[in-house]
Amino acid sequence: MELNSLMWVGSPCGLHGPYIFYKAFRFNLEGKPRILSLGDFFFVRCKPEDPICIAELQLLWEERTTKQLLSSSKLYFLPEDTPQGRTVSHGEDEVIAVSEKVIVKLEDLVKWTVWDTSCWTKGLRAVPLKASMLKELSRTGQRETLHRYRESTLNSGLNFKDVLREKAELGDDREERRVLVLSYPQYCRYRSIVARLRERPAALLTDHVVLALGGIVSLTGSTQILYCRDTFEHPTLLENESVCDEFGNGCLG
Repeated sequence: MELNSLMWVGSPCGLHGPYIFYKAFRFNLEGKPRILSLGDFFFVRCKPEDPICIAELQLLWEERTTKQLLSSSKLYFLPEDTPQGRTVSHGEDEVIAVSEKVIVKLEDLVKWTVWDTSCWTKGLRAVPLKASMLKELSRTGQRETLHRYRESTLNSGLNFKDVLREKAELGDDREERRVLVLSYPQYCRYRSIVARLRERPAALLTDHVVLALGGIVSLTGSTQILYCRDTFEHPTLLENESVCDEFGNGCLG
């Protein structure tokens, strides 16, 4: 990872004391430019010997005094990778969240990132839209409507047009999300809706009513859906030298 490749993407989205908040950042990994933005789910490994887990990027900011570029993420682990282990009460597509958000410098978050996730097999495969339907969405302008819907629900209504534009220039479509963690009620609604629409046209999956009921439209078949309904205390995470909670006291409190 090239440290000088780290840069913010898009305009600032907030100010608080010495902190400037942002929506996304760009970096180089494995020789390719990539972008992560608020609301993205991606795979990380906190230490080389640790299991892969899922990170949900929730906050990005710069500390103006020290010029530190920082991130706050929520981490999700498979039940078998927690101290309690997997029990009969855990669902096949269930993950468990670490009770405390983890704050790390952007350069360390990039080092944690695992882009090759071929070894990850967990999760419910999302129902993709057919190629013919994708063309129809682009022709009628519904694809942009879908983008706006996803922005308002996953990113608290922030304007992500500048971030989406730069992702598109990299060939990194935001809908190519490889993993998504839902709440348990959202997950149940999604499975119910998919079952109800199984014999109906794929176009119905873009209907606003279906989306409001919890439908999730995946433009590809690569998205894996999991759910979370519980938290746990990670026994060693705070001992990780990359974690820097001292930067979070003023902006997360």
